[in-house]
Amino acid sequence: MADVRRTRAGLRVRLAAEETALLRSLMEQMLALIGEPSPGSQNKDPDDPLASLGISAEAVKPDDPVLARLFPDAYGDPGAEAGRDEAEAAGDFRRYTELGLRDGKRDAAATVLKALPDGGGAIVLDAEAAQVWLRALNDVRLALGTRLEISEEWYDEAVHLDRDDPRTPMFAAYDWLTMLQESLVQALL
Repeated sequence: MADVRRTRAGLRVRLAAEETALLRSLMEQMLALIGEPSPGSQNKDPDDPLASLGISAEAVKPDDPVLARLFPDAYGDPGAEAGRDEAEAAGDFRRYTELGLRDGKRDAAATVLKALPDGGGAIVLDAEAAQVWLRALNDVRLALGTRLEISEEWYDEAVHLDRDDPRTPMFAAYDWLTMLQESLVQALL
């Protein structure tokens, strides 16, 4: 298990080679899931002035449940039951915030990737970097939790999984991420 300790230099996170490989794989998958930044969001597309301001003209709620969890509607479900005003407000919120949220999640995952030592080892995080790590770990946990349909009883289900169940490694990764995140939080206190 990863060892997280507070030191004078910051939070020292010591990862085994397997843990580093897992974290690298998960962060790379997160980056692939979030997708590339839109050209306009980086002020490279003069034909899309809205994107250069962080506004997406075509932002809609994603069909993928993981992306919908990572980028939820601000006003609940603006479905058929919601009034026109609520649906319009949810759409406006998404248009004004989604590009920035995607950039933030992408940056957090990339920050973790850049810090990972080849073959395992120790990383020292200052308070700001630790917060970025916590955000990135939380995003990966949300993604895994959504795919696994994690509920309050997930430990009971995980304990009874057959070793050959294809979900077993994902449950183990979710559990490890939870422990790493908790260790970082405890070290920050």
